[in-house]
Amino acid sequence: MKEKIFIAGTDTEVGKTFITQSLINAILHCDKQVFGLKPIASGAELIEGQWVNEDGQKILDLTRRSPGFAQISYKEVNPLTFEPAIAPHIAAQEAGVELSISELNRLIQFPQSEYLLIEGAGGWLTPLNDTETYADWVEQKGVDVILVVGMKLGCLNHAMLTVRDIERRGLKLRGWVANFVYGEMNRSEQNLDWLTKNISAPCLGVIPFQESSDLQDADIDTASGLLNLQILL
Repeated sequence: MKEKIFIAGTDTEVGKTFITQSLINAILHCDKQVFGLKPIASGAELIEGQWVNEDGQKILDLTRRSPGFAQISYKEVNPLTFEPAIAPHIAAQEAGVELSISELNRLIQFPQSEYLLIEGAGGWLTPLNDTETYADWVEQKGVDVILVVGMKLGCLNHAMLTVRDIERRGLKLRGWVANFVYGEMNRSEQNLDWLTKNISAPCLGVIPFQESSDLQDADIDTASGLLNLQILL
């Protein structure tokens, strides 16, 4: 496997899935093999006897376009799915399911692929249980990180707290993406400039606000074209 990368966010609802889709799509356009994982997802509906998360399904649909992965199952992409759209550790407790680093290691088998993109859940320090966080698992696996910064008031603080914790753990931040998922931001250029000066990793792209919440392949293609993948390929 050439690259293993964890897609983290400065918060929940910052567009991690859309950026993960766009990265997968861009890698596919470069004729590379890529597998997308969303190990943990909260918020699901029962479809043909199986709990399915919308974001997990989106990652699955794109991954199935990659050579060798046309027949993969939903559970191979999203092994831990919880019905209520709440913090995963609370959803797991209510469902009587263990959520821990050891359980993630038991359930998740990294497939043989040129590229593996792993989308997180919530923000960087999302709890798995009372003592472990998602970041602890990423640290144990030694996976590089791409950070999605949701561009809004307060994002400078959120971004730098996340960056510093990633670096403190000795992990490599491969780059960051500025995503205007909340719409226009007052003084956006000044905020982008500050982030660029203060995050040592490169900015991989600036993604403008998407007017429609029902994103289509054309939207993913557009975002893919705005991402600089030279650092990955």
